Amino acid sequence: MAEQFDALSPELIEWIERQHVFFVATAARDGRVNVSPKGQDSLRVVNGREIVWLNLTGSGNETAAHLRDTNRMTVMWCAFEGLPRILRVYGSADVVHPRDPAWEACTRLVPLPVGARQYFRMQLDLVQTSCGYAVPLMDFTEDRQVLTQWAEKRGPEGIRDYWQEKNRQSIDGLPTGIDG
Repeated sequence: MAEQFDALSPELIEWIERQHVFFVATAARDGRVNVSPKGQDSLRVVNGREIVWLNLTGSGNETAAHLRDTNRMTVMWCAFEGLPRILRVYGSADVVHPRDPAWEACTRLVPLPVGARQYFRMQLDLVQTSCGYAVPLMDFTEDRQVLTQWAEKRGPEGIRDYWQEKNRQSIDGLPTGIDG
């Protein structure tokens, strides 16, 4: 059943690299908890205690707003193929925007598609596995291309306009920091 570790092992890192989807959970001190599915080739394990993932432009920007208030984050993977497993990593995270000095280093880890909004760097303080016996088996077909096509159609300036219209505040009215 559940096991806890201080860091990701090489075996867990290899397993993460084979997964097609992960889930990110954050919450500010007040307001709603956000859980968001993420996919595409957007996450890298830097080492056993750090991950970096690229956040693409979307309809909300809850994670960025929450981290400005409280920097807690949980990331979860679950096996939809192969042996059952759930993996959660807990820790603190910070936001890296294009204007930040760390942006360049992050782009070397996860390349930038059109629509890249920010990176999140997470320092892990707990790694936990559990059985995943109730997670269904599902076959991966392919990554959806809808978001990529939407971003390419808008172009960089259209994406920035969208950020100003839709990504400046969380659903609870917290600032996201997208505009500096």
